Amino acid sequence: MAKTDGHIDKTIGNPLSWAAHVIDAGSHHLGEGARETMGRDTAPIVLRKIGTQDLRAALRAGYEDFKAFRSDVIFLCVVYPLAGLVLIRFAMNETLLPLLVPLLTGFALLGPVAAVGLYEMSRRREAGGHPSWAAAFKVAEAPSAIAILTLGLLFLAIFVVWMLAAWIIYAVTLGPEPPVSAAAFISDTLTTTPGWAMIVVGTGVGFVLAASVLVIGLISFPLLLDRHVGVRRAVRASARLARENPRTVAIWGAVVALGLGLGMATLLIGLIFALPILGHATWHLYRRAVEPAKPQDTPQA
Repeated sequence: MAKTDGHIDKTIGNPLSWAAHVIDAGSHHLGEGARETMGRDTAPIVLRKIGTQDLRAALRAGYEDFKAFRSDVIFLCVVYPLAGLVLIRFAMNETLLPLLVPLLTGFALLGPVAAVGLYEMSRRREAGGHPSWAAAFKVAEAPSAIAILTLGLLFLAIFVVWMLAAWIIYAVTLGPEPPVSAAAFISDTLTTTPGWAMIVVGTGVGFVLAASVLVIGLISFPLLLDRHVGVRRAVRASARLARENPRTVAIWGAVVALGLGLGMATLLIGLIFALPILGHATWHLYRRAVEPAKPQDTPQA
C-alpha cells in the first residue's frame, strides 16, 4: 500500500517482495515460538503445599466454571467422545480387537491436551471476562502456542508408546495371531494363563504411563498459558509439585481416573460432563499450587 495526499492507494506488490514479507513474518513467529518453548521468564516458580482441601476447592470452582460455560463446553467437549467412538468403531474389527481396551484407557492420556481450551476459558473468567467457547481457540494465538503444541506432542508420543506396548504385550501372550472372534478373545483373556498375564502386565505398563502423564501434566499446561516459563521448566515444576505433595497428587490422580472412567463407562458420553469439570478444576488447582506470577511475567492473549 502507498499513501499519497492523505489517501491510501492499494497496489499489488512485487511477488518477490511479498514472498520475502511472508518469509520474514513466518521467521518472526517461529523465532517467538522457539523463545517461548525455551522460556523467557527466569523468575522462580514458587510452589505451595497443597492438601485435600485444595482438591475440593478446585473441584468446586471447576464445577462453577462448568455451570457458567455449560452450553459452550458441552459443544466443545462433544468432539472428544465422538472422536473416541470413531476410534472404537475402527478398532472393532478382529485384527485390531486386542487394542480396543488399550485404546479406551489410552485415550485418557490425551485428556490434558484436550483440556487446554478449558484452562483458557477459566483463565479469562478469572480475569473478569465472560468468554464463550470461541475463547478456547484463542490459545492458538497465545505467545505460548508453540510451547503448548510441543508439550502436546510429548503426550501424543506417550499415547503411541502405550498402543505399541499394548500390541507387543498381546503378541507375546495371546498372539501374535489376531483373535478369531470377540467372544473367543474375551474367553481367552479371562480364562487362560496367558490372558491373565496380558491383563497383569498391561495394567502395570498402563499404570506407569498414566502416572507419568499425571506428573508431567499436573500443572504444566496451565503454567505455559500463564507464564513465559518454557516447556522444560513447566514440566519440572509439575514434577516437583508431585514430588513434594505425593499423597495429594495421588488422590487427584484417583479422582481424575474415576471421573474419566465413569465417562467412558457410558460409551464416552459422560466425558461431555467429566472432561470440562476436571479441566476447569485443573486450572484452579494450578492457581492454588503456584504463587501468582508478576504482571510482567504473564502472557497477553
